Amino acid sequence: MGGDFAPSLIIQGARRAVDELGLNVILVGVPELMGDPLGLEVVACTEVIEMDDEPGTSVRKKKDSSLVRAAELVRDGKASAMVSAGNTGATMASALLRMGRLPGVVRPCIATPIPNPGRAPSTMVDAGANAECTPEMLVQFAQLAAAFAGARFGIDRPSVGLLSIGEESSKGNPLVKETHELLAASDMNFFGNVEGRDLIPAPVDVIVTDGFTGNVALKTLEGAFKFVFNTVLKVIDTNDETRAAGQALFPYLIPEATLLTPEHQGGAMLLGLNGICVISHGASNDTAILNALRVASEMDAAGVVAKMRSAIRPDQD
Repeated sequence: MGGDFAPSLIIQGARRAVDELGLNVILVGVPELMGDPLGLEVVACTEVIEMDDEPGTSVRKKKDSSLVRAAELVRDGKASAMVSAGNTGATMASALLRMGRLPGVVRPCIATPIPNPGRAPSTMVDAGANAECTPEMLVQFAQLAAAFAGARFGIDRPSVGLLSIGEESSKGNPLVKETHELLAASDMNFFGNVEGRDLIPAPVDVIVTDGFTGNVALKTLEGAFKFVFNTVLKVIDTNDETRAAGQALFPYLIPEATLLTPEHQGGAMLLGLNGICVISHGASNDTAILNALRVASEMDAAGVVAKMRSAIRPDQD
């Protein structure tokens, strides 16, 4: 029920996941507001958490909302994962309150893939769940994200970088400096500091930072992508000569531009939960939902929750 194009494109994306990927998808929503479910199973609810609702309050008060019911399906073993393009805070709160944290996890965090031309995407964590963090939290985020990157992208011993204002270990605020010391002393494959200019392409598999910085960095990248793409289109449409050049270049430019879109990445994953929760972009279309469901299914098959549990508690299987 959530997202700019809900519920129609959400349902279409789910239908595509069934037809193109062979997945078993359950829709959770208010039947009279959904329209045609396109033959998919529907778990009915009576409430919707709107995009501007306060997350914590709405999850507690709207217990029969689609987000809460979806998280309960995962908790009760009736679904392997939940996917939502709705209110991000409420999605996180629903998943946290119903699925619970893995043992030892202080705070869940959001892991967002960042495209790396020519190789597997890097993973930025935290991308917005925790605006204020401690060094110990950032180290745990790095552990969770390394387990996630290994499961999703098949990376053996993922390298970890710490986002800072300089490559030297002496650069950064107290949070970054203390985190650097802890990561350097850990058994992770710690690369060292990385700067904002290193986000694309990134020299590491995991980029760790606090949720405030990570969210600003990601939205800056998104705005820069749009600016560059729109500028290229404007230049190409200058005259007949540039339009002819554009016709020759478009077959090569479009695939590269597609790799940078949220639709291609499929969404972010909430790490540290005793279950799988994929958070899609609010402007998700049917293709974005298709890819988000693909990610959720692949993470279930890869046993990502068990791998995160082991990353936080190495003595546990």
